[in-house]
This record gives sequence, C-alpha cells and structure tokens, in this order.
Amino acid sequence: MTLYLLELAAMLLIILVAAELFTNALEHLGERLRISEGVTGSLFAAVGTALPETLVPLLAIAGGSAVSVNQEIGVGAILGAPLMLSTLSTCLMALAVLRSRGPGGMLKPESTGFRRDLNFFLAAFVLAAVAMYVPHEHLFVRALFSLGLVALYVTYIVMTVRASRGLVAGGHGTEAPGIMLLSRLRVPTNLLTITVQLILAVGLLIWGAEGFIEGVRGVSERFGVSALLLSLLIIPIATELPEKINSILWIRRGKDTLAFGNITGAMVFQGTLLPALGILLTPWEPRIEVATGIIVTLLAAFWTRLNARTKGIAVWALMGNGLLYVAYLAITLLR
Repeated sequence: MTLYLLELAAMLLIILVAAELFTNALEHLGERLRISEGVTGSLFAAVGTALPETLVPLLAIAGGSAVSVNQEIGVGAILGAPLMLSTLSTCLMALAVLRSRGPGGMLKPESTGFRRDLNFFLAAFVLAAVAMYVPHEHLFVRALFSLGLVALYVTYIVMTVRASRGLVAGGHGTEAPGIMLLSRLRVPTNLLTITVQLILAVGLLIWGAEGFIEGVRGVSERFGVSALLLSLLIIPIATELPEKINSILWIRRGKDTLAFGNITGAMVFQGTLLPALGILLTPWEPRIEVATGIIVTLLAAFWTRLNARTKGIAVWALMGNGLLYVAYLAITLLR
C-alpha cells in the first residue's frame, strides 16, 4: 500500500514540474507565432495539458487484462476530467486571487472566446449524456453520436482560429513574461528549443499518467473500492494538475484569458473527443456515480455561463462551483 501511495505522490510531482515547463514554453511559442491568447490557451495549452487525462482512458481501455476494471477506469477518467475542471479547478482559480481582487472582484477573460468555449462544451456534454441511454446493440446510432461530437470539436477549432487575428489586433496577443526555462542552460530561445522544452514537458506528462493508472489499480485491488469511483475522484486530481497549476500561475500574473482558455478549452476537448471514444469502446451507460457526475458538471458549466458577462465573471460566482464539487463528494461517498 505504501508503495502505491509513494508512486502516486511521485507522479504528482512529475506532473507539477511538467506543467511549469509546458506553460513557459507555450507562452514563448504563442508570442513567436503572433497568435491570440485565446488560441494559445483554448487550443495549444488545453490540448497539451489534456494529454494525461486523454492517455489514462486510452491506455486503460487498451489494456489486455482486467477488461472490466480497465473500462471502469476509462469511463471514470473521461467523465471525471470535465467534472474536476468545471467545479474544483475554476474554484481554485478564484481562490488564487480572492485576496487581491476580493469576492466581488472580476476575472476578465476575453469574453467572446470564453462564452464560445462554454457554449460548445454544454452542447457536447448534453449530447454525450444522451448517448448513454442508447442501447449497446444500436452501434450505428452510437457511432452517429460519436461523429457528431468530433464534428463539434472540428467546428470549434475553426471558429477559434478564425477569431485569432482580430483578437491580436485588439491587444489580446500572447506575451511571454520572462525567459524560457531551457534558456537558463545557456541555449538560445528559438522555435527549436521551444519545441524541445514542449516535448520534454509532454514526455513527463505521459510518464505521470501511466504511473497514475498503476497506482489507482493497486489501491482499487488493495481496498476493494470501485475502480470507477476512484477514477472519477482520484485520477482527475492528478491528471488535471497541469490545467490547475497553469491557470493559477496565469491568473495570478493577470493573464485571465490564458487562464480561462486553458480550462474551458480543455473542457471542450474532453467533452467532445474523449466521450466520442467512450461511447464506442466502453459500457457507456448511466450508472449512479456517472449520472451524478454528469449532472454536477452540467450545473457547474451552466452556472459559469450564466454569470459570464462582457466585463468578466465575479470571483464569488466561481467559488460557488467549489460547493458543487463538495456536494458531489457528499452524494457519492455517503450514499
């Protein structure tokens, strides 16, 4: 048991280091490519830092042994990621600036991109939830749901990229605040070294994801706890660390668009492509833990969208998302 806990702790540390490397390299990449903070946060950062939670279900589903356990880990990781992002991650981001901005203070991401991300996520996650009620034998109908989710993400990418040029002209271009970390080894900062640092960070993220799968399996077997429940609660805490840490770093630096784009962009990615795989490759069905998680996730996303204004979103509103996560824990652990 101690060995599994030490492994989990080590993987958390690796992910934390990787997040700092990744964030730093992305800021320099976005500045060099002259793209908006919306593209850097919602596409580049979101997809890159979503690699751990993307790999966890893929590696679990593809596992050769313990098929049922692996499928539970896969479903839990797919649905636990947006649950964690929409509730706990947004709350932690608000808490990070609570002292400096106050409960009534405003977080000010670029409004059109912020609302676009939330609109796409809500549409996709509702679609993924409905697909759970399609019988397994209706594979063609399930495939249509999967294709619909993929089409939504492609449309989202096109709209986000199209908006980039105008946002850069309006002062929302990506700016790197300091030197690239790899440059401290006295190497020049250019596209090659930026790419090397990104690859290094992604490699560390992958290593952390694989290690976490083994740790969760071990804890599940040792205590006889449902792998699905553990995957919904524990895996996202680790795999979402890149988004959490990146967004907290950015929000404390006043880079609200990057901070929000990193989270909401990851929500869109994880609410479209990953459920598209889950619908086809896992027992995608509305078990009580799963249905509760979906409801809480949609409530948090809808609450955030409801409070999104042109001038931003209040700190207190995002702290309310943390209460939804606490409610989810109470429902699932105490039932």
